Amino acid sequence: MSEFDFLSGIDAVPPTPILIAPAPVLRQVTRDVRAEDMAFLREQLPGMFSAMYKAPGIGLAAPQVGLDMRFALVDVAEEDAPREPMVLINPEIVTDSGQMAVREEGCLSLPNQYAEVIRPESIRVRYRDLAGEIIERDADGLLATCIQHEMDHLEGILFVDHLSTLKRNMIMRRLAKEQKLRRR
Repeated sequence: MSEFDFLSGIDAVPPTPILIAPAPVLRQVTRDVRAEDMAFLREQLPGMFSAMYKAPGIGLAAPQVGLDMRFALVDVAEEDAPREPMVLINPEIVTDSGQMAVREEGCLSLPNQYAEVIRPESIRVRYRDLAGEIIERDADGLLATCIQHEMDHLEGILFVDHLSTLKRNMIMRRLAKEQKLRRR
């Protein structure tokens, strides 16, 4: 029995609501997940995976659903390919390649907003999995970008913080305008 068996019925799970910037929790640094948090964390996963897949997205961090805990979900599998879910608990980047790459990023907490962000092309990340095992994994390309993006959320950083002030302000104004129109 897999830790991710709940994913087989994920389409029937109600998605956890995703917070939209400028929600204050998106700017807070999260606390480490402790052993006593694991049951609660496991309860949150079906709704969080449902939200991520239905958005559709490739990553979702705990603060994006209002949780002050240091964990994130990632799944960069192609749309028609089998899912490859990862839960990164208390992740940290051990090393990066030093070689930078530009990739267009978006965010479920900044819907319909995209910009090119410069990040290390490859990383080595250390985290705990759902079984509590310490995992070290090398990642490059889209996976490396996604992990770094989600880890930024755990530090209260949004992808727009990597942009110039002018670009960041343009995106945030456009987002506010779209959200205002959506509420009408």
